[in-house]
Amino acid sequence: MTSLREKLPSLLYATAALFMAVMIIIYPQAVLQASQKGLEIWASIVFPSLLPFFIMAELLIAFGVVHFIGVLFEPIMRPLFNVPGVGGFVWTMGMASGYPSGAKYTARLRQEKQISQIEAERLVSFTNASNPLFIIGAVGIGFLHDAKLGILLALTHYLSNFFVGICMRFFKRGQATSKARYNFSITKAFEQLHQARIHKQQALGKILGEAVTQSIETLLKIGGFIILFSVITEILSTIQLAEICAQVIAFFLQVIQLPVDLSLPLFTGIFELTIGASAIAQTEVPLFFQAIAISIILAFNGFSVQAQVASILAETDIRFLPYFFARLLHAFFAGCFIIVLYLFFYSKELAKPALSLIDLTQTTTLSLETFGWVITFFALLIYLYILLFKFFHQSRFNHTRY
Repeated sequence: MTSLREKLPSLLYATAALFMAVMIIIYPQAVLQASQKGLEIWASIVFPSLLPFFIMAELLIAFGVVHFIGVLFEPIMRPLFNVPGVGGFVWTMGMASGYPSGAKYTARLRQEKQISQIEAERLVSFTNASNPLFIIGAVGIGFLHDAKLGILLALTHYLSNFFVGICMRFFKRGQATSKARYNFSITKAFEQLHQARIHKQQALGKILGEAVTQSIETLLKIGGFIILFSVITEILSTIQLAEICAQVIAFFLQVIQLPVDLSLPLFTGIFELTIGASAIAQTEVPLFFQAIAISIILAFNGFSVQAQVASILAETDIRFLPYFFARLLHAFFAGCFIIVLYLFFYSKELAKPALSLIDLTQTTTLSLETFGWVITFFALLIYLYILLFKFFHQSRFNHTRY
């Protein structure tokens, strides 16, 4: 007989799913609008901006470039973050392409046994960062209308993430780690690249096809989470539950002397950071406090991104809890650093908008909103073509065998 404590998670999951199903039936119009909003964000911005990075990363892994980088970065990544040199590839790609790239590449390295479980948990804690184009373009210029502040938010985000990596290097220090350690050597790096490519033993066409299909499959999963949490946020707002939770957040904001007007946008940002950042920027509170709130939710990632990460890590033995703890640590560092840096850069302009206002709202995401859905549409057509080709090829192969 299973105990009540063991049955409780099943009961909670079933209750939450049933509650969501009932709310979708009761508020179909609100759910439809929220789904359309999430789909628009995914199709016009997320998919076209992440797809090239994902495909290129898959090719770099297949051609052994990651092994090459691993040897070169070993003398840096080991002392700083207590992870192998291949973590340098994950770190740079995670910063360049944004969520949830760091988790995806960390999981891929773990599946290929290039890093240990503990090293993977350290690595994913500080490599899953936001895209600089999103912080500077969408948040800084599009939401806050201040390019200078966008750069400041990006600097704060990556600086605080660096310190998270320094702290997480002590996570389970001394436990099982991978044995591969290299000194800086170009010759050894090329040797590792060659051996990795030979070990792959796949034709170029097959490598390209797998890179495209794996990347699009990951992005389809990301799109589902974006739409899901957009719907959850809208439902919580429709039934006034968001306002109740916002009152709790308002109490804590009063304790730390922050404007209570940020409570509801912060609650929204805890679930979906893009919608939350936009809501924070639309408040009437001083820019200084807006910057603090946005910096915190960018570091926390939001439950939407965290759910994406959890789904990726679930395919490996990498635990989610260290990643979640690192997000709390990242949010703390980001809040502290943005206060210090804002006071340094805006010392004469505190509590009022910066002087460098730039009205570039119409060009927020570098025209991705205009042409992004076209890229998404044709990429999905290519994906379907590859799947059909593989299906008919496999069917023909099975027919010839029998």
